[in-house]
Amino acid sequence: MRLVRLMLPAAALLAACNPQTDAVAQEQAAAPAGALPFKVTPVADFDAPWAIAFLPDGSMLVTEKAGALVHLSADGKQKQNLASFPVDSAGQGGLMDVVLAPDFATSKHVYLSYSAAGDGGKGVVLVRGVLGTRALTGITELFRATPFVSGNGHYSGRIAFSPDGKYLFFTNGERQKFDPAQDPKATLGKVLRLTPDGKPAGDPGLTAKGFHPAVWSYGHRNLLGIAFDAKGNLWEQEMGPKGGDEVNLVLPGRNYGYPKVSNGSHYDGRDIPDHAPGDGFEAPKVWWNPVISPGGLLAYSGAMFPQWQGDLFIGGLSSQSLVRVDVNGTSATKGDQWPMGARIRDVEQGPDGALWLLEDGDAPSQGRLLKLTRNE
Repeated sequence: MRLVRLMLPAAALLAACNPQTDAVAQEQAAAPAGALPFKVTPVADFDAPWAIAFLPDGSMLVTEKAGALVHLSADGKQKQNLASFPVDSAGQGGLMDVVLAPDFATSKHVYLSYSAAGDGGKGVVLVRGVLGTRALTGITELFRATPFVSGNGHYSGRIAFSPDGKYLFFTNGERQKFDPAQDPKATLGKVLRLTPDGKPAGDPGLTAKGFHPAVWSYGHRNLLGIAFDAKGNLWEQEMGPKGGDEVNLVLPGRNYGYPKVSNGSHYDGRDIPDHAPGDGFEAPKVWWNPVISPGGLLAYSGAMFPQWQGDLFIGGLSSQSLVRVDVNGTSATKGDQWPMGARIRDVEQGPDGALWLLEDGDAPSQGRLLKLTRNE
């Protein structure tokens, strides 16, 4: 067990991957006035932020790549580091997702993921801590990917709770190793289902076939977004190889095909067979070529933009965009793609239904937190 201390005013508590490592130019100016169907307001900036979670009082927890968990006041004017995690931040590694427990009001549990070195390699781990009035205590590791392998990419590490709060879904990327996505014994390239205490609770059908007991679905690549919609459907987005970024409806026991099939190709030019009817693999509901480099996924349910209720929002990294996917039940089609002038790492919904975006990059010229509201 590792114990981390923080200091925060009691009132405030009551109430940071890209498949490529090439540099992408990042313009930090907002898009031209009138070009977007929402108002964009910069609120704060961070050093390579990765994810955001709202506390009940409207303040926020933000993760930074280097390992800092930051508390931001609701007005965006006060920041305080709450904890520093022992991340391996090389390449695409870092402190990743942050999600409040469904019973946060009573348990004060906060879940986080980060990349760690050990066990002869590197991998993503899931941890939980208790947020009190003056300290973050009892930070414990609940689960770690298996196996740990060499390399600095495709950790994934996204977290989502089922609507009933009984299960935690955790994404493990295939770590740029391809075949582990189809390996039944590995958690790599999989969507996992766990109990809130981190115990494996995967699909019983797969477990009976000899899969790792946490596996819920498999054949994935780099899963950087996972979210339940208001109807209880589980959606996931992942970065394809050279082409073939995907949005998938995640169903238990299904094989999503990677690396045997993909609507993209290998970076060295080798072909990967496309998804095709009857091939035995679950095809994406939406895919992109050229890629958008998706980073972060939100199933929108807010009141501020009623025309988009039930739709998915995705942050675009190399595409420097905010992407909307139109959802109709269990079907989905491409919607809007708005230029944001910066790489978008994460997208979240605020208490009033506003959209909040995290830019990728370092302060002060990059890494901004943006609030998107209705154009008046």
